[in-house]
Formats: sequence, structure tokens, C-alpha cells
Amino acid sequence: MSPAARSLLLSAARRQRRCFSTEAPSSTPQQQLLPKGKRWDAVVIGGGHNGLAAAAYLARAGRSVAVLERRGVLGGAAVSEELELERHGLKLLPRSPSSFTPCLDGRYLLLGPDAELNHSEISKFSENDACAYPRYEEKLEKFCKLMDFVIDLPPPEMRHEYHLSMVDRMKDKVDKSVFWSKLLGIVMQQGQKDMVDFFDLLLSPASKILNNWFEGDVLKATLATDAVIGSMAGVHTPGSGYVLLHHVMGETGGQRGVWAYVEGGMGSVSSAISKAALEAGFPNICSSHFWEGTGVLADGTEVLTSVVLSNATPYRTFVDLVPANVLPDNFLSAIKTADYSSATTKINVAVDRLPQFSCCKDFNPEGGPEHMGTIHIGSESMEEIDLAYREAANGVSSTRPVIEMTIPSVLDKTISPPGQHVINLFVQYTPYKLSEGSWQDSNVRKSFAERCFSLIDEYAPGFSSSVVGYDMLTPPDLEREFGLTGGNIFHGAMGLDSLFLMRPAKGWSDYRTPVKGLYLCGSGAHPGGGVMGAPGRNAASVVLEDLRTK
Repeated sequence: MSPAARSLLLSAARRQRRCFSTEAPSSTPQQQLLPKGKRWDAVVIGGGHNGLAAAAYLARAGRSVAVLERRGVLGGAAVSEELELERHGLKLLPRSPSSFTPCLDGRYLLLGPDAELNHSEISKFSENDACAYPRYEEKLEKFCKLMDFVIDLPPPEMRHEYHLSMVDRMKDKVDKSVFWSKLLGIVMQQGQKDMVDFFDLLLSPASKILNNWFEGDVLKATLATDAVIGSMAGVHTPGSGYVLLHHVMGETGGQRGVWAYVEGGMGSVSSAISKAALEAGFPNICSSHFWEGTGVLADGTEVLTSVVLSNATPYRTFVDLVPANVLPDNFLSAIKTADYSSATTKINVAVDRLPQFSCCKDFNPEGGPEHMGTIHIGSESMEEIDLAYREAANGVSSTRPVIEMTIPSVLDKTISPPGQHVINLFVQYTPYKLSEGSWQDSNVRKSFAERCFSLIDEYAPGFSSSVVGYDMLTPPDLEREFGLTGGNIFHGAMGLDSLFLMRPAKGWSDYRTPVKGLYLCGSGAHPGGGVMGAPGRNAASVVLEDLRTK
């Protein structure tokens, strides 16, 4: 490989590093200095996808908005049809098949949106499972329709503003009554049996749900990875069954549960959202200033506004940015004691050739079905996943990590030189604090990366020798570089005790906070993490409602 090609490939891998969290590089040309002395209708702290979505919806409503991003790069991974992002340059590349699980015994499992392919592939392991799988998907989709209503609206929280007029208080009560009556109607449509199944899904471990549906280890393990990805939880953790649902709630091109790459990387999302806001008539949507938590930027510019939306984590917002003496003690305690634990490490790898899996007899150097979607490494049984989790729970990075590999350059030819590829490894489990050693030790980091590469070698011999270079982000790295408390990519755990009316804290689920004029708009607010943009959009709707009632 020529030095120029190597340099370009490593640069692409480093760009993928930024696409991991809610921040990614953007080619948007509108990043600029804020005009001094201007009073903004709203200021958004954090240029992740939820922050940009909130800004775009506010701008569409005719409000002046400034987005302040500490790192000077904007981005995210959420799409909203209402913003018509495709018209603003967003191009999605659907992955089909969407999942590939190689096995050491020479078998493999492909899954995707093609029902015939799914039946054929699953029947290699179990005919019963092949027949059950469409019913499983149908059941989850039915539950998703129920969740859509809850996700698309702010939670019906009790209002804390006692200065509201009697008319506004009555309207608030009516709105809550309408919410609960509509939700009850949807529940009644489901029927008692389905609702019992729904609550079983919410409360049960993923292992129980999957064992009730299927008998094949490989299928169960493949599906179980969705229940634990990004969390410090195992397949036997109560409530992990809900996350099975959370990961099929989204849509691509109108198809539920279909995953896609974004052409050009996640920075293309930020660019499209920014263009949507600019079209709404607001020319100053972005700023690459640093927010110091005082209303004054690093260059001394004072930002004037009566409304601030924070896309930072709840901990960073209320512990690091807001003075403690203005917050109620019980609220601050709830924020500090919330679960921000993470076991996720991201490794972005530049390679000079595609991995060739031993279980696939036909190999296409340009990319075959096995390269299109998520490749599950070390996930042949739920017992393997559970063992990896239990090691991390004791402060030890997993001996055989659970790896989700994606190769976006197979479909997106814009991010790597011809014949070369960028590979993303989403790895679990890596505790934030190791029982022995430290993630700051270069030898510890190198050892773990090589452990991951060696595991991939077992399924795709020669992978390690194809690595040109790599970039690794452990939980402490994610916290330091992206402001993700504890390295948690969801801004906080997604357990049932941290969702809906209890996210981020009981009594404050509607994006409003104890500080008048301060709102949460990130994944730490309802409905949580994921590539939906719902927290940003919902928060913007609450802000607009409050501005109208002033």
C-alpha cells in the first residue's frame, strides 16, 4: 500500500471515531462566530444529533437559535422525516442482510429484511425456530406501535410552575387526560393477552424471552446482543428484555427494524439537519465556541438568552455546569446516583483487505452478504455473552469479548480508498475501572486490542495481518473526549427505573428542569438513547409551548 493510501485510510478510521457518539465531523460551512450583544430566543449546549434536531425544530418555528459545541465539531445519528433530511443531502444505505453470525464449527447465520432468507438460514439450525421467527418479529412490531405513541410525545409530567394562570393549569390537566385516555385506548386494542406478554417483555431478562421463543443457541445469542449492547448488563439481567424492543423501534425508508449506513459517515446527518434549519430562515445555526457553564464563551463572548437546552448528559448538565446551590437536594442526589456505568469500547480499524470468514466458501473481495450488516463475533451462545459480562462485573475486561463488527466501506465507497476498508468494532465488555491495571497504560490498551483481533482471527484467519492501524475508545476515553458520563453512550442506563416518567429523575421527565428556562434535550431525557432524535424534537415542542404561554 502506498504511503498516500495508508494516510487516507487511517484518516477515514479516525473520522469514524467521532461518529461513535452524538458528535461527528461536519462539513457544514455555517459554523461561525456569534454576533456580540445579540439576544437569542434559545441556546443549545452540545452539537450532537438531538441538540441539532432541537435547534432545527425551533428554527422552523421562527426562533433564533445558537448551538454551542465544546469540541468544535457537530454531528449525530438521528433522522427525522419531518425535517426532510434526504432533500438536504442525506443518503441512507440500507444493509441487507443486516446480520451475520459466523460459527467456529463452519456454520453461519444470516438475517435481514428478506423473510425467505431468514427462514432458509434459521432452518439450518432449527425448523421450529424458522417457523417461530416471523411470529416473534410480528409480536415485537405490534409492541412497537404501542411504544411509538409514548416515544413521540413528552411524558405527562406534573407541572411545577405555580405561576401558571388558571386557564393554563386547566389546559395542562386536559392535555394529560387526553394522553392517558389515548394510551388506554391503544392498550385496549392490544387485548389482555398481548398486554401480559408486553409486560413480560418489559420486566424479564432477555434470556427468558428468547428461551421461550427459540431453541437454537446461535439465533438466541444473535438476538440477545441487541438486549445488552451499550450497557453494563447481561442477558440474565431483569429488564434487559425491554431493550430487545428498543433496538427495533426505529425505521429506515418506512421499514421498521431496518438498519442503514449514512453515506459519507455520520457527519452527513449533522450537515443535513443544519441545512434544514438554515432553510427555515435562520442563518446562524452553529457555533464552534466552548461553553464554560457561565454564559460566557472561551473567547469572552457573552451569550444572552432566557432559554437554554442542554444536550449534555444529566450529570454533566447539573453537576458540572449548573451551580449546586440552585438545585433541590433530592433532585441533585437523583442525578448523582443515577446509573451511568458502561462496558463499551469502540475500536475503529483501517485494513488493507476484507476479512475472509472460514465458514463462507465463496469469497467476494468486493464484499459479499456476510460483509453487509453487523457481524457478530464471539456470540454463538447466550452463555458466552453472560460469561463475558460476569468478568467485567468483577472489573476484568472480557477474555473473549462480544464484538459487533461493521464494515461501512463495503456499501459507502466515499470513506476509503479502492480496495481498502474501514471497520468499526463495538466491543463488550470493558469495565470503566479495571480491577488490575489502567486504561491509561498503553500496554493494557494494546493487549486488549490484540485480544479482539485474535478472536476475529479465529473466524477470519489473517485479520490481524490486514490491520493498517486502529483507534480505540474505552469508557474513560468516551467520557473525556465526548462528555459521556461513565462512557455510557445512552447518557445513562436504559433500565425500567430510568425510563419514561423517571428519566432523568422522578418528577422531571418532561424536559423541564428545576432551573427556570433550562431544558434537557439529549439522550438522558425521554425516551433515551438511540438514533431517533426524539428527545431533541420533543424538548423543542415543550420549549415552544412555554414560550407561547409567557
